[in-house]
Amino acid sequence: STNNKDIGSLYLWFSFIMFLTGGAMAMVIRAELFQPGLQLVEPNFFNQMTTVHGLIMVFGAVMPAFTGLANWLIPMMIGAPDMALPRMNNWSFWILPFAFTMLLSSLFMEGGGPNFGWTFYAPLSTTYSPDSTALFVFAIHIMGISSMMGAINVIVTIVNLRAPGMTWMKLPLFVWTWLITAFLFLAVMPVLAGAVTMVLTDKFFGTSFFDTAPGGDPVMFQHIFWFFGHPEV
Repeated sequence: STNNKDIGSLYLWFSFIMFLTGGAMAMVIRAELFQPGLQLVEPNFFNQMTTVHGLIMVFGAVMPAFTGLANWLIPMMIGAPDMALPRMNNWSFWILPFAFTMLLSSLFMEGGGPNFGWTFYAPLSTTYSPDSTALFVFAIHIMGISSMMGAINVIVTIVNLRAPGMTWMKLPLFVWTWLITAFLFLAVMPVLAGAVTMVLTDKFFGTSFFDTAPGGDPVMFQHIFWFFGHPEV
């Protein structure tokens, strides 16, 4: 279906499933922290749980939930029959299950899944990371593409599909917040894509963006990441 309400519901169900998945990982984390010392899982697996829990909660639970609400509510609030770009709307949802399947499958790779925190600071994510970093980077790219397509859809819908008489100053606050959020998504998602691509090339292709020895700077990673991170949050 390309119906905005169907896609909104798909987003909300997907978000709920990811919320339960990330919640299960949080339970592993809390159980491990219940007493001092090793009890349930190995330290490396604990780190993987921390990383994937964060990524799933941010990109899989929170963002798709808000996008699902946007799909449901924005057309109704502005008097539009649907989102402006319904087929792209469909695509921006359906790439998400594949992205998260790929992220979760990285946990079963030799060396384990990503184990460097959801902010994946270099050099933890470059020099000291497992080979599954490649899957993690590709998953992040797909999530970013999904967010950007969703944002484009929101902007075009609000600008072009308002009912007659629905002036800018009559838009509900929810619509305004989403319009601003969508522009933020468009501004910061390519920056995240750049950051993870630099992580990928540092790890697998011999670049040294974040390696101090040839003249790179790991703090630069933090600047690039949080240029994305705070508008995103």
